[in-house]
Amino acid sequence: MTNKQWEDLLSVIDGKSSTGKDIGFIIDSPWLPGWSGVTTLDYYTSDEIWLKSNFKAIETFPEITFLPGFWSEYGMCTEPSAFGARSIWYNENLPHAEKVIHATEDISLLPQPNVKTDGLLPFMINRLKNLEHRIAESGHSIKFAVTRGPLNIATFLMGTTEFMMLLAMDPEKAHELLEKITRFICDWVQYQKKCFPSIEGILLLDDIVGFVGEDDCREFVVPYLKRSFEAIPTKVRFFHNDAFGLVCAPFLNEMGVNLFNFAFDHPINQIRELAGPNVALIGNLAPRDILAAGTPAEVYASTQAMMRDVSDPRGIIWSCGGGVPQNVPTENMIAFVLAVKEFS
Repeated sequence: MTNKQWEDLLSVIDGKSSTGKDIGFIIDSPWLPGWSGVTTLDYYTSDEIWLKSNFKAIETFPEITFLPGFWSEYGMCTEPSAFGARSIWYNENLPHAEKVIHATEDISLLPQPNVKTDGLLPFMINRLKNLEHRIAESGHSIKFAVTRGPLNIATFLMGTTEFMMLLAMDPEKAHELLEKITRFICDWVQYQKKCFPSIEGILLLDDIVGFVGEDDCREFVVPYLKRSFEAIPTKVRFFHNDAFGLVCAPFLNEMGVNLFNFAFDHPINQIRELAGPNVALIGNLAPRDILAAGTPAEVYASTQAMMRDVSDPRGIIWSCGGGVPQNVPTENMIAFVLAVKEFS
């Protein structure tokens, strides 16, 4: 992210953007490898290919701020690997992490990870350290610490169905697991900041928050996400949940969130009403059915319709409802940018 992009982002969050036409997309391994013509495995295992793929994106779409920018990651295996999860890799598809919790008794035995040494975390940090000078030479800097959220990590460690049952059947054990994971998240965010002092923001991704009701959100989500966002002093506290977002939206201020990426089936006006004026919003074109599968003309028309429906464009970054998915073509990204630029 360039200094100008960072300052523009802060202006949107502060409600001071002068254009109302800011564009930003979350990009990572679901989209970048295929779009840039490399395999997923090459993207993960070659620092040079990873860097060139990110450079290609920022050079092809200079009007777009890509978030978090030069994201060093290994898909959904990243955080579970630190807890000892076995990672399964594929040449063309995303990897997955196998469960390490098979019974509630395993929660107490789960080790507290050392974020400096465990799993894939050292590889993530070392990639950025080795390439930081080339990122800086391009005019960009590392601005975000990135982590999956506590509920999301919990489901990878024990399974989604099993974790949801744990919340209902054994809340004490659920709290024990979430406490252990949240300590890990805080350690991980703090270590990223120590390694890269340029970091001034946190991106936390947790779709499982969209699976719980209001009472469970207050008990099992709010306190743990609040602690995670408070792990370091930041100017941007960016929360991604592109599952059901209406339950968590009223709690965003309490959790410290000031930028929210949410599902495409929630109208922006509805999320604004629930979240209040102090949370900037990023969204929410349908990522798969329109941005990926639509024609450029359909992307253009749907983007302008999305903008037309919004009562007040202040505090909004135009995007899709989630990260950029696989198979989004260059032409559709260009159509999105053009629709925003030409909207009046």
